[in-house]
Amino acid sequence: MSDLALPSRRCRNADLPVKTCAVCARPFHWRRKWARDWAAVRFCSERCRRTAQGRPKGQPPCAPPDPLGAGPSSSSGR
Repeated sequence: MSDLALPSRRCRNADLPVKTCAVCARPFHWRRKWARDWAAVRFCSERCRRTAQGRPKGQPPCAPPDPLGAGPSSSSGR
């Protein structure tokens, strides 16, 4: 019997559950390392998780700068 007749043991991404990242809003698929806590997974990567930790709650991921100039400003008093 040839290998072509046997079903593949690998899953396709189309067969896996999908979530949307809370930071970058990109879809990401289930991974085996998330099997135990898939319900608690919110971010697609460590980078997005770290980004979310540094942001105040309720602030959107790509929020415009503060209009009062709390952040770095172009007129630094030169």
